Amino acid sequence: MSRSTDSGGATADAPSLPWRALSSTTIFGVAALCRSFLFLCSRPQANGLDQFLELLDSRSDPSQRTRGLLTVSNHTSVMDDPIMWGFLPMRYNFGLASWNKRWGFGSHDICYQTRPLALFFTMGQVLPTHRSAHSQYGGLAQPVVTQAIRLLSKGPFPADPHLAIPERQSWSLQNVCVDPFSDLPTAYTTDGHDSHLSPSSYACNSYSWFHIFPEGKIHQAPNKTMRYFKWGVARLILEASECPDVVPIWLEGFDQVMHESREFPRFLPRVGKEVSITFGQKVDREAVFGEYRRRWQKIRAKAERVAPETRDLPFGVLNDQLLYDPEAVELRKEVTKKVRDLVLDVRRTRGLSDEDPKEGLVETWMQEGPKREGKMDDDSWVRDI
Repeated sequence: MSRSTDSGGATADAPSLPWRALSSTTIFGVAALCRSFLFLCSRPQANGLDQFLELLDSRSDPSQRTRGLLTVSNHTSVMDDPIMWGFLPMRYNFGLASWNKRWGFGSHDICYQTRPLALFFTMGQVLPTHRSAHSQYGGLAQPVVTQAIRLLSKGPFPADPHLAIPERQSWSLQNVCVDPFSDLPTAYTTDGHDSHLSPSSYACNSYSWFHIFPEGKIHQAPNKTMRYFKWGVARLILEASECPDVVPIWLEGFDQVMHESREFPRFLPRVGKEVSITFGQKVDREAVFGEYRRRWQKIRAKAERVAPETRDLPFGVLNDQLLYDPEAVELRKEVTKKVRDLVLDVRRTRGLSDEDPKEGLVETWMQEGPKREGKMDDDSWVRDI
């Protein structure tokens, strides 16, 4: 493992100590607030938590990990993350080591619209994601998906091919998402203009834990159904160096804490609500995803024969051949459906009736028409976030 360093103390192993301290303080502070809200202002219930904590404990030594951890859940409110992680005992959010704490996606046009917000979400291990409906830089092949795939894999990885320009590599009031105590070129860009520290450039973040809400939107339905899942989750499973451990999660009651129909004061979560989190069993990787990953390798091999330059692609990066190949597209659809079915299995353990299979089809949700947010014809509430 490379241990190159600079005068600020950052190495290829980990960001600088001040950077890690600020990140850990942010995560611990938010976790403390969320846990206090859950256990003082709500009626919480956790199912399957002990088995999930055992899994986290087994990953506490990053040098002994052999694969990443991917958790997947439904998305019912703007406060799902971070409140859901308030169920974890505080010892899981304490300390300077960030490599046993979750990473996740956050909307670039919301979480990163100001420098203070950008710094806050960066310290909270949230990656800036462009939404296709709001940005020309969105989509399945954007740089943060590459970062997520690399975080679930064995690193470190260079920030190429999304390396930020030299003048955006060093910290400044403009570049607040870059380690001010490091001169290492580890900043990447999501749109060719911004600059963010590349977490996968550090060995400490190998085989990390990543959480994703594949619905991509908040969905609050009276019958507690889900929208279709987006294909990004399939890339994380298919393209990580080793198939990650996958744990499906089901959330309930968070929509009542921050329902989209709430009136003034909208920014305050509602107290006294029943909220629950149900952790499913860790998925049998080989039985569920082994054949899918073998098919992906065959698709890559075929692409390399057709377009030899495919062999030289940086890890976690797709060219058009791999992005639009009909077999690759169909494979992502199948894997995405499988992941959604896993979450539905957890939903079923909560005594909820099976949903209509059409709920999982993108064609079903196209019937919503051009309306993207608010109350829909089926009495559900949707927010694009």
